[in-house]
Amino acid sequence: MKWGVLGLPVALVISGCASVSEINQTLPTMSVISGKDPHEYAQCLSEKLADSRGALQIEAQKDGVRVIVPQKLSSGPAAVFDIEDRAGGSSIKLHERISNVPLRPRDVRNAATACISG
Repeated sequence: MKWGVLGLPVALVISGCASVSEINQTLPTMSVISGKDPHEYAQCLSEKLADSRGALQIEAQKDGVRVIVPQKLSSGPAAVFDIEDRAGGSSIKLHERISNVPLRPRDVRNAATACISG
């Protein structure tokens, strides 16, 4: 009984649906600079997350691209990358849906880190 009561808030947080604009209003969980241009970085993310997340949604923006990462088990976005063009590479900001949950999946963050220079 105690486990059911304790697990309910976590299940509600994980199953909640958020929009891209709601996710973008949270503080970035990662803010880095890469030597890759925005399209190269987005392509790298697509390759790294293909097995765990499936197809990513890539949208052209004024100064770069936005990459929307789907959730693993339900519909809706799990994370949003805003990748802006800058001299000699790109500026990357990652916003995650459940950024305040310490036990969230790390595949998105691992892919983000691996694509910075690799």
